[in-house]
Amino acid sequence: MSQLFKKKSVDQILADAEKNPNSLEKTLGVTDLVSLGIAAIVGAGIFSTIGLAAFNGGPAISLLFVFVAFACIFTALSYAQFASTVPVSGSAYTYAYVAFGELFAWIIGWALILEYAVSNMVVAISWSQYFVSMCEGFGIHIPKWLTMAPQYATEAYQKSTELGIDKLTGVEKIALEAYNTAPMVGGLPVIFDLPAGIITVLVTLLVYIGIKESKKASNLMVMIKIGIILAVIIGGAFFVKPENWTPFAPNGLGGVMGGVAAVFFAFIGFDSISTTAEECKNPQRDLPRAMITCLVICAILYVSITLVLTGMVNYTNLNVKDPLSYVFHYVGFNHMAGIISVTSVVAITSALLVFQLAQPRIWMTMSRDGLIPKKFSTIHPKYKTPSYATIVTGFVVAIPALFLKMDFFVDLTSVGTFFAFIVVCGGVLYMDKTGLSKKSRFKVPYINGKFIVPLAFIAGIVLTYIYGQDSLEQWKTLGSMNIIAHKSLVIIFWIVFFIMSILSFKHNFSLLPVIGILINLYLMSELGASNWIIFIIWLLIGLVIYFTYGHKNSKMRKENI
Repeated sequence: MSQLFKKKSVDQILADAEKNPNSLEKTLGVTDLVSLGIAAIVGAGIFSTIGLAAFNGGPAISLLFVFVAFACIFTALSYAQFASTVPVSGSAYTYAYVAFGELFAWIIGWALILEYAVSNMVVAISWSQYFVSMCEGFGIHIPKWLTMAPQYATEAYQKSTELGIDKLTGVEKIALEAYNTAPMVGGLPVIFDLPAGIITVLVTLLVYIGIKESKKASNLMVMIKIGIILAVIIGGAFFVKPENWTPFAPNGLGGVMGGVAAVFFAFIGFDSISTTAEECKNPQRDLPRAMITCLVICAILYVSITLVLTGMVNYTNLNVKDPLSYVFHYVGFNHMAGIISVTSVVAITSALLVFQLAQPRIWMTMSRDGLIPKKFSTIHPKYKTPSYATIVTGFVVAIPALFLKMDFFVDLTSVGTFFAFIVVCGGVLYMDKTGLSKKSRFKVPYINGKFIVPLAFIAGIVLTYIYGQDSLEQWKTLGSMNIIAHKSLVIIFWIVFFIMSILSFKHNFSLLPVIGILINLYLMSELGASNWIIFIIWLLIGLVIYFTYGHKNSKMRKENI
């Protein structure tokens, strides 16, 4: 048991990194890191899922962007402190190894594999949708059976046979066309998303060739991306009709919070730049600056663009997969819509690039620790990249992107990310308690939470009792099984809030990491139970692999025998 929670010392990690003959090439500065961060954050979220979030929450979804950015700022500060203390590849995996020991490190590493891989599947599928739309704008028509997941087509076919073609939406009619025109093999239609697979392979090849090439490509694509978003904000402002902002929250708080997964997905990515620590020229100085800078920039862009979109078009019309180009089509500015369709393809490619860059570096770090096979830590002699891990990442992302629906992945991505964020915020509290924070070049600003956290807990209970009577009445109508299935995370949130109140009073916990833990946990409670079931299954599979391979081959375990 002691081995399972054996921690790595900061000095040991830095010494291992220093003497490692297969280190990566140091080439990234703070500007490059900010560019990579923006490339990761401003991707499929803003160009795709923001439409669905606005449809559910109305103009008030802009406040959810502020709230989620607020949560991410606290988490980014915690990441920044760890990055300045342990400036090596591995992100939250390495940080958990320092704070909580090997078993927790494995769990976080396994969760990060899910986060980055699933995120890239969403990005690849979203890229495909914009690419197909762009091609059609130029008169190039790709067969429909080569542009979507088979489940879309199958569901459309079943609906048409049950209800009739007249009952299908425009998107469903396209899916039905894919089903009817697809070649048959063994009585089954051959349908897959070819563009999603191709772009994943091409980006993987770029990442394989080298970090310098990836950096240059990312910087160029980010310039194009920011340019088009500013054009949408400035150009769209002239078409804003204030009456479209009324009602501001048509579906109430429930409608706004229903967009948590989509909105949070739009922010995922700032943590991915911490995986490039080994390739930074000055990671202890540059990583904290880059994380916070890119997050602030993206938060401002997101809130601005949400207000513009919901001001140009009534929120009820935004349930589309390409909302940025759609709103300009809607107001008759087709030229601008065409430009957005083309540049969106470039913008989403940059997000795919960063996540494809991050995933192999997590595997490389876990491999160096002996928790997964040594092959994953192979560094290409010429390109100085984790070559084998990069190739495996390409397959892991490309194959599901060819065949699975995007809707399935969005919530699942958020689950793994929230989990990692909470561990990193908790790790900062551990560092403060044990004195490890003295080695940090950057520290989360200290505000004593001794009295603030307990008072906030009491205030939360009182406010819930006063203003949450409707929710409390709803709880009374639910059976015990429904409460366990759908409300268990809410119960866990309040239990954790109570425990953090006691610990903050007892140990003078720093307020900001505590807020980060509580906000992330609250946002987690808004996700569907089915996503948690899949996530728990994923973790159980990971634990089986750890106890059958990782624990036996752990480098630290062998050193301590």
